[in-house]
Parts: sequence; structure tokens; C-alpha cells
Amino acid sequence: MSIRRSIFGPSKDEIWRQMASDIEGEFVDGGFWRENAVTYNHGEWRIILDTRTETTYSGTMMMTMQYTRMRAPFVNKDGLYFDVSLEGFLNSIGRLFGMRDIVIGDRFFDDRFLIKGNSPEKIKLLLADERIRELFQKQPKVHLRIKDDEGIFGADFPDGVDELYFECAGVIKEAEALKDLFELFCRILERLVQIDSAYEDDPNVRLK
Repeated sequence: MSIRRSIFGPSKDEIWRQMASDIEGEFVDGGFWRENAVTYNHGEWRIILDTRTETTYSGTMMMTMQYTRMRAPFVNKDGLYFDVSLEGFLNSIGRLFGMRDIVIGDRFFDDRFLIKGNSPEKIKLLLADERIRELFQKQPKVHLRIKDDEGIFGADFPDGVDELYFECAGVIKEAEALKDLFELFCRILERLVQIDSAYEDDPNVRLK
């Protein structure tokens, strides 16, 4: 065992590789130019876990921050958008798509999470699934939303295709939290079909 491993424990890649095996996903070595990732196919949907690095400058000082993200394109049937985050989490997505604050009627969930969406009735139906609420509550960091695209540097999305998107600052190395996050994505995608807000079709998007 290396000195580094004995001090800091298993690396992110070791944990992610084992986690991928546990869920019958695939660990993808990104090589020199891309971040390593874990992919998991659930029906026609492809869920991707990876990290991204953001560099900012303050005067002559350079600051680098890593983020953990999970993404899954899907065919959005009715233009539903939502944003769920822990209370106090700063977000701006609520200014888009006519989003407004939503209370679902679960006191514990409503007290802990900030919920925004453009269709309160559909969001309440989505979050009526008890297991989905449980999985949200098991995440130490939560900011999960539907995005309409990945911006000018991301993949091109066909009309009617959007993306279920999670991101948090730092690198998540807790295998159980990551497994729960994959389950949360799977259940939300399934639930979107059940409430008639998504199709099960292949979105025909390959993320960069």
C-alpha cells in the first residue's frame, strides 16, 4: 500500500470504478483530455457521472474549483422545468421558464428544500413518490434541476430534448451517496413518464 493511500484512503477513481461495478455500470477512462466518468444505462436513458473543473481569476490570483455532476438527457414531453435544492443554496434558475416557489405539503421536505417549477401540479405529482423524497433527503448536497441545454460548449440538443442535471461543489467519494444519486435519477426519469411529462424514447444525444 502506498503512503498516500494509507493517509488519504482510496482515490476517487478507485471508489468510482468499484461503484460502477456494483451498479453494473461502466467506468470510462477519459484519458488526457477528458474527465473520467461512470455511465449507467436505464432503459433508453444514459446517465453520466463525472466531474468538471472551473477556473476563475481574481486579479493575478487563479482559483480552481472541482464539481461533481450527473446528467441524463431525456425527451421532455410538456416542457416541464423544476429546480430542487437545499434551503439557502443560491440558484438563479427560478428566474427562467416562469418558475415560482412550490410547497408540496410534506412539512419536513418543505422546511428543508427550496422547490421551484413552472407547473406546481406536476411537481407535486413528481414528489408524491415517497422514495424520491427519501433519496433527496439522503444527499448531503443537493441541487437537481431540468436544464434546457448545456450552453455553447456542450452537446447540441434536438428540439424537445432537455437534461436532468445535478451538480455540487467538491468531489463526491462516498460510494453509497453516489449509488443513491443514480437511483434518484432513475426514479425521477421513470416518474416523469408516469406523470406524462417525458417519453421513454432515446433522446439521441451524446454528452461531451
